[in-house]
Amino acid sequence: MGKYTRLSRQSPPKRKLWNIHPIWRGIGCILLLIVPLIAFAAATFLVQWIIDNGWYPLPVELTRPYHFALLGLTLDHFFGTLMVTGLLLLLGFGLIMVFYAIFYAFLGPRRYGPLDAPPIRRKVRPSR
Repeated sequence: MGKYTRLSRQSPPKRKLWNIHPIWRGIGCILLLIVPLIAFAAATFLVQWIIDNGWYPLPVELTRPYHFALLGLTLDHFFGTLMVTGLLLLLGFGLIMVFYAIFYAFLGPRRYGPLDAPPIRRKVRPSR
C-alpha cells in the first residue's frame, strides 16, 4: 500500500435529484428536423411572393435558378431562398428559446434549495 492511497472503497456517485425526462430529448430532436423544413418552405413561399408582387427588388444573383447536376433538379431562386431560410431559422429558434425561458421560469426548479442561504442585502453608498 502506497503512502497516498486509501484502504477504503470509494463511495458510489450521488444520484441527481432532478433528471430530464427522455421525452424532451425526442422533442428536441424533432424540432431540430422540423424547424429547418418549415423555414425552407416558408422562405420558398416568401421569396416567390416577393418576386410576384414586386414588393422588394431582389438582386439578380439571388434570383437565378440553380441546377443540381447529381440530382437532375433545378431550383428557382435557390440562393435567395437559402438566405431567407437562414433569417427565418434565426427567428424561429430565437422564439423557441424565449418560450422555453418563460416556461422554465414558471415551472422549473426553485432558485434556492433548502440548504441555500438567501442573498446578502447590502446598502450601496454612492461613489464620490
